[in-house]
Amino acid sequence: MRITCPLCGARDRREFHYLGCAVYLDRPGPQAPPEAWEDYLHLRDNPAGETRDLWQHAAGCGAWLVVGRNTLSHAVLSVRLASDVRAGAQ
Repeated sequence: MRITCPLCGARDRREFHYLGCAVYLDRPGPQAPPEAWEDYLHLRDNPAGETRDLWQHAAGCGAWLVVGRNTLSHAVLSVRLASDVRAGAQ
């Protein structure tokens, strides 16, 4: 699988570190109820199909990326800098 880093270009997936589902970007606010925090910390989906995951370009520029991919075909559908996604950039 190849991931195209927005800063470095196309690279082999071995240059990247997988963190998990990009739900980490949707962190509950400080006043959120305990149930929201429990869901955020402990519940994870295991979808068959399209996902949105966090990867770090560990052997490259170090950037955190949000990678859209299909878990059935291993196709990479999109790659964006996590800082852009978090800031709401299009």
